[in-house]
Amino acid sequence: MEIGAWLKNKGDTIRKDEPVVALESEKATVELPAPESGTLAEILKKKGEVAAVGQVIGLLEPGPAGPGQKAAEKKPAERAADVPAASGAGTERIMPAARRVLAEQGLRPEEVQATGPGGRLLKEDVLRHQVSQPAPPAAAPPASSPPTAPPKLEPVATPGMPAPAETRGAPTQAGSREEEVVPMSRLRRTIAERLVQAQHTAALLTTFNEVDMSSVLALRKEFGESFLQRYQVKLGFMSFFVKACVDALKLYPSLNAEVRETNIVYHNYFDIGVAVGSGKGLVVPVIRNAELLSFAEIEMTIGDFSRRARENKLKPEELHGGTFTISNGGVYGSMLSTPIVNPPQSGVLGMHAMQDRPVARDGAVVIRPMMYLALTYDHRIVDGREAVSFLKHVRDVLENPARMLIEI
Repeated sequence: MEIGAWLKNKGDTIRKDEPVVALESEKATVELPAPESGTLAEILKKKGEVAAVGQVIGLLEPGPAGPGQKAAEKKPAERAADVPAASGAGTERIMPAARRVLAEQGLRPEEVQATGPGGRLLKEDVLRHQVSQPAPPAAAPPASSPPTAPPKLEPVATPGMPAPAETRGAPTQAGSREEEVVPMSRLRRTIAERLVQAQHTAALLTTFNEVDMSSVLALRKEFGESFLQRYQVKLGFMSFFVKACVDALKLYPSLNAEVRETNIVYHNYFDIGVAVGSGKGLVVPVIRNAELLSFAEIEMTIGDFSRRARENKLKPEELHGGTFTISNGGVYGSMLSTPIVNPPQSGVLGMHAMQDRPVARDGAVVIRPMMYLALTYDHRIVDGREAVSFLKHVRDVLENPARMLIEI
């Protein structure tokens, strides 16, 4: 495991079961709670360092943490060095970047006014101090050699080229060109490796179709309120797509299979991964045995995944496996994309933004809520005919959801 952000600092008071540190694995970021109330006495492993299972990463000094105590503010693991500035109050602290600029310019901390939180001296404070100081007067020339004006150079404009800056007005000041180097998190590195692996090991191809969402919208409008009252969860789009994909996977099992060495492994169960956003990147928790779940159970499962992904509380086992994936880029406004399969799966369905568009129906042009669908598949085990037929079946089921009930 890699140490993510320490949510508490050395000396902070912590209540039992309160998150103390975030641990990053290849699958997810999880928060480690305090085993009991007390004070964080020591941090032994800093952010970015790797710790083995069972290794001590910090020391908690047991002690009371009454309900009246204010919870400590969450801060990043890498605290700036607490170097007191030589001010009268003695409470200012010098940030590392500010200390570097002070040394470069030969300034003392007490010469610069600190504006950072808690009286911290920031790099911006030092730069602001430099700009505010008057320029030193120019040295007078020696008396023995009277100053001579340099020859005046007339700007010459090359034909077809813009005139020099002096002839166009005052020169513009260049903007900031600072750079920030941030190490990749363990989760982001794993995502990158797996995506590159998919491109290198699979023969990926994408096919497209579009679906008229009128029937789904009509069902949600007719039954949405009663669905919410009965199950305490909204009837969303994802449950329709999960059901439609399971229905299509039963007809085209190669999209629910994987390549294992020189064999093709067909899965007789349907573990559907759903891509959800988190603070650390895109994660894909898996709905186990989706073929056995109702619409309400699917919606509650996805809602729970989304909430815990934002809170970094997904369990590693919930991100493992999966036989097929659904990615909804439409929630971010995507109109069309080519999703990448999640190895070792052989297929991923990409949903996109729904938009009213003119379409032809029964010889007339009408406005319908349309959505583009994209299916990326591993051409090593999925033929083009199967992929196109799968996507067409998903479209047909969504345009006539009653087909899911009678399984045709």
